[in-house]
Amino acid sequence: MGLSFPSQKGQGYHSFLGPDKTSKTSAARGLRRWGKWLLVPVLAAALYGGRHVWLREMGEFLVKADPPQPADIVVVLAGDGYGHRIMKGVELAQQGYVKLVLVDGPVGAYDFNEADLAIQFATRRGAPKELLVPFPMKARSTMAEAQIVDRELRRRQVHKALIVTSTYHTRRTRSVFRRYGSPGIQYVVVAAPDQDFEPQGWWLSRDAEKLVFLEYVKLFNWWLGG
Repeated sequence: MGLSFPSQKGQGYHSFLGPDKTSKTSAARGLRRWGKWLLVPVLAAALYGGRHVWLREMGEFLVKADPPQPADIVVVLAGDGYGHRIMKGVELAQQGYVKLVLVDGPVGAYDFNEADLAIQFATRRGAPKELLVPFPMKARSTMAEAQIVDRELRRRQVHKALIVTSTYHTRRTRSVFRRYGSPGIQYVVVAAPDQDFEPQGWWLSRDAEKLVFLEYVKLFNWWLGG
């Protein structure tokens, strides 16, 4: 007796010839869908495993400073309540890079100007008062600060200035002064150490974590147009 085939065309061919091709396609789609979901924990594990590398790079990215060099003046930017910036400015003057340190600062600490408080801090630690010039200003951002400083340096006929700020703030400061600085003034950004921030281990300190987060927010805002 010979083989009997279905009388209607195509009837029973799937069961006779093997698995349904539609089922194979559905299974492949399911595997692809689940594969995408499996990538999530794999990527998360990879990020966590390599966190020390990319966290360190995040910290180091914020630091964009120049080596100190002879200049007409040092400008110490406001914003450091621990005195590292002002003492770095004094150090640069004592090392012979400049003869004058301009210390800027807004009013805001119990009616005191930050520039005056910074100078008092430095002189109590032996800094010569004649080196330090207070420069009060009404500025609450690095952008406003840079524009006011630039006007003052033009008035003083300065051609080259060392700008002292904290390490984590150097990249943004460099970019801001390049945009708002006058063509006839060369700005050199010099880093002062910070109380909390250390590029190679900032994620180990809660204060440094907050500082880095805020600095990145300000940096992205600057890139987006300030």
